[in-house]
Amino acid sequence: MASAINSGVTIKSDAEIAVMREAGRVTGKMITALLPAVKPGVTTKQLDEIAYDVVKQNGAKPAFLGYRGFPATICASINEEIVHGIPSEKRAVKEGDVLKLDVGCVVEGFYGDSAVSVWVGEAPARVKELVNTTRECLEAGIKAARPGNRLGDIGFAVQSLAESRGFSVVREYVGHGVGRSLHEEPSVSNSGMPGQGMVLQPGMVIAIEPMLNIGGWQTRVLKDNWTVVTADGSLSAHFEHTIYISPSGPQVLTVR
Repeated sequence: MASAINSGVTIKSDAEIAVMREAGRVTGKMITALLPAVKPGVTTKQLDEIAYDVVKQNGAKPAFLGYRGFPATICASINEEIVHGIPSEKRAVKEGDVLKLDVGCVVEGFYGDSAVSVWVGEAPARVKELVNTTRECLEAGIKAARPGNRLGDIGFAVQSLAESRGFSVVREYVGHGVGRSLHEEPSVSNSGMPGQGMVLQPGMVIAIEPMLNIGGWQTRVLKDNWTVVTADGSLSAHFEHTIYISPSGPQVLTVR
């Protein structure tokens, strides 16, 4: 069984990590199935249905459907939408859009959580740089997620790379612990200073999820009370993996 450390953070047992690997595997399969379907004209509702089918075919449950009242299997956010976009049959992706797909599932009570961003068709060089840099920021954050390092090392790795390329890092929405709940302690900020914050310990499981904007970092929430957008209307990108802090270093559970 998981054991608790300070601030409500839980250390997962080997048996629990094995279940979380399965949740991560199915979560990765959701994204693998979604990416080939992302073409101009596809609706976000159609993408949601694809993800739902993958979850059911693998004997899992959708992580987001019904979570705090969320009405869909995935979050599908376009352009200035950062996270928590609600899929709709009235919303079709267009050439040049930046689409963010955030997905998750539950296996035997444990969660997997992952996200990816893609540009649709052709896109300007700066848009491609935004998406590629956000993915590289995730990779940098993962590399910093080693036992003995601190949460601030992850945030610094993400923030320093993003800002070196002229992008801003969203402050109000952050990564988090993952386990028997979708959102557990600790909060995993995408900004910070090295050597500060909680010490990372073997057995912790966290979601690292950088969100980068071409413009400012400030956000607002639309009238649906879910969709988060950039305050200045600039484009945004988002990547996420669920990471196990193993004794030898970080392991991606939501590998594709």
